[in-house]
Amino acid sequence: MGVARTLLIAELPAAGGATPATRSIAIAAGVHGDETAAPWALLSLVRDGLLDRSFAYRIWPCTNPSGYAAGTRVNAEGADINRSFGGGGSTPEARAILTANRDRRFALSLDLHEDHEAAGFYCYELSFDPEAPPLGADCVRAVRDAGYPIQTFGPGYDLGYPAGLAPYVHLEPGRVVTEAKAEFRAFGKSLPYNPALLRRRATPRTLTFETPMPLDWPARIAMQRIAVVSAIEKLRELQGIGG
Repeated sequence: MGVARTLLIAELPAAGGATPATRSIAIAAGVHGDETAAPWALLSLVRDGLLDRSFAYRIWPCTNPSGYAAGTRVNAEGADINRSFGGGGSTPEARAILTANRDRRFALSLDLHEDHEAAGFYCYELSFDPEAPPLGADCVRAVRDAGYPIQTFGPGYDLGYPAGLAPYVHLEPGRVVTEAKAEFRAFGKSLPYNPALLRRRATPRTLTFETPMPLDWPARIAMQRIAVVSAIEKLRELQGIGG
């Protein structure tokens, strides 16, 4: 029998009220319960008014509450939720999130993570359109300009990808880009949260942020905050939204 848990979801409307999908952003954190800085960074972004109110937001502060309470990557049943979004979802959390997002569309989806092996910040960027202007490069630049380290990828660095995906992966300091369709095939039913949103055409682009867990808490919080604000600023610029 599964353990009872509550998934919190918050809606933050745009300053002008009703908002089309092109002005709506999804932000999630805490899908791995041991990546503790990510949910707190997301909460602080809301608390401190750092989310651009030209956009509306659907916010999932902690998508693995049982894992967060236990300090584990997996949920109470021992499942990695971020490998359970294929099909209709194979964990209670994934099914709840997929159902809640069923009729929603977003201009961008952000997912906040941490990496216990990393020495610097990096992001995964995924889009259906390889010609679309990237957002991730601006996020990496903003984190670097703030004085924080950026991850480089040496041979054998574990990106968490299934075997066979390597030919479709582009690596540069702080940024990992894959071909969307190749990622869908490689993960199959073990599809992570952001690629699942993309596959369902709930969003045209996603960013997954990773901060280095060996760094101190304030640095990890700051890096997430900088990256989120930078991504939204770049999206605003691409949409031509004035000040």
